[in-house]
Amino acid sequence: MALGRSYSVALVGLNGYIVEVEADIGQTLPAFIILGLPDASLNEAKERIRSAAQNSGIPLSRRKITANLIPASLPKRGSGFDLAIAMAALLASNDVRSTGRTVFIAELGLDGRLRPVRGVLPAVMAAVRAGFPDVVVAKANAAEAGLVPGARVQGYSTLARLAFDFGADPQDLALGFEPDPEDDDGDACPDGAPAMPPDMRDVSGQLEARRALEVAAAGAHHLLLTGPPGAGKTMLAERLPGLLPDLGDTEAMEVTAIHSLCALTSASVRLLRRPPYENPHHTATSAAIIGGGSGLPRPGAASRAHRGVLFLDEAPEYERRVLDALRQPLESGELVIHRSAGTAAYPARFQLVLAANPCPCGKASGKGVDCTCTPTMRRRYLSRLSGPLLDRVDIQLEVERVSLADFGQPGSEEDTATIAERVAGARKCQLGRLLPFGFETNAQVPGRLLRGALRLGPPTTRILDHALERGVLTARGYDRVLRLAWTLADLAGRDLPGADDIGQALNLRQAAATA
Repeated sequence: MALGRSYSVALVGLNGYIVEVEADIGQTLPAFIILGLPDASLNEAKERIRSAAQNSGIPLSRRKITANLIPASLPKRGSGFDLAIAMAALLASNDVRSTGRTVFIAELGLDGRLRPVRGVLPAVMAAVRAGFPDVVVAKANAAEAGLVPGARVQGYSTLARLAFDFGADPQDLALGFEPDPEDDDGDACPDGAPAMPPDMRDVSGQLEARRALEVAAAGAHHLLLTGPPGAGKTMLAERLPGLLPDLGDTEAMEVTAIHSLCALTSASVRLLRRPPYENPHHTATSAAIIGGGSGLPRPGAASRAHRGVLFLDEAPEYERRVLDALRQPLESGELVIHRSAGTAAYPARFQLVLAANPCPCGKASGKGVDCTCTPTMRRRYLSRLSGPLLDRVDIQLEVERVSLADFGQPGSEEDTATIAERVAGARKCQLGRLLPFGFETNAQVPGRLLRGALRLGPPTTRILDHALERGVLTARGYDRVLRLAWTLADLAGRDLPGADDIGQALNLRQAAATA
């Protein structure tokens, strides 16, 4: 036959689309043409495929080969289409039998090896959802692809072995060639011994900050820590992921898919069960935090922190437009990035933790007698954290210096496991209350529900109502205080928040502003 057909997957963000690959062998002079909006790396597949087929013992036809990737209007990027194009071309020249509805996702080396590619997990998920459960990938990607329920995954090391299994004549195939095992790992990093997670016992003193961290973990609330250098702000933020419960199956699949797209998973991949932690440097650009890049946009630190913690240390040192770009995902839990090459949507439901000094020199806390900053310098420094951004941060706490009495007394405070147990209990209470409404944590509860089915009586919210009337709180801030109060009640094991919970929640939100 002069026409061959196979299938692959094109990724736009985390969304995958089945691509039908057609290969036609014409009667004209030798040429290799790829149609269907390929990018530069995909256009280079022509030479990779020819060399790989030649070195595998099944050279492509010397006549004109036209490969068409359908739908033609969908941009195609990356080297993951190499194998599908090669199989379609071999099928067109009758070198292999029909591949049926098998999806091929792999890059080809010049010697015929199948190389791993990024984003195999979301690609296989898309294939299974579209009704294409049979998938062929490079052996180094097989473990990752096998995580998808319902997928029938086959991993191969060489094109020759794959062609043999699909009916190629074994007489000329280079079946004796097998790559070294270490060469199959591609870009993957070997698993190392798990690092010991930071423990809350390492934090000396800071009882109020420890309590705020527990509340933030229990309700998935955002947190701002303001205090002098050395007060323990970074130590506290690093210990927040340890307080969070393990991810469920659906959440773990989402997180692993994002990290697969960023090539952050290893060859012996497992579902990422622990909440991720991202700590970008304050010189990071908007594309590094939010996502972007040339061509179709790629995920940034905010999406890699999905279902985990995004910590921005020295937050006022970030560009203001980078910080304000976080306002959308803080509300919606999703990032939609528009570029000239297309639009990509990535999940970004993270807990934001901001850390800031009280002034540029960092000595304005307490009496501030050693501070050399003028009032104008302090205002300019803190004004980089815009009002609309801070309005979305539930807990705003002033962290004081550690006193000599608290310093250097390990074992005097609760460890991470003890606090995490209370957090898990509070999360269980929230899930039982909110699951009928389609939510999991207090931080997700919308205002209509807080003023509807979960409405508290006027005597309970009196102090909050007065704060709203005086302009101390915005309407958004009012709702966020209510969410904090529900979390405090869940930690205490109460069915409903009381007036004391409202007062504590209001204090947690305004502590940094009034300190």
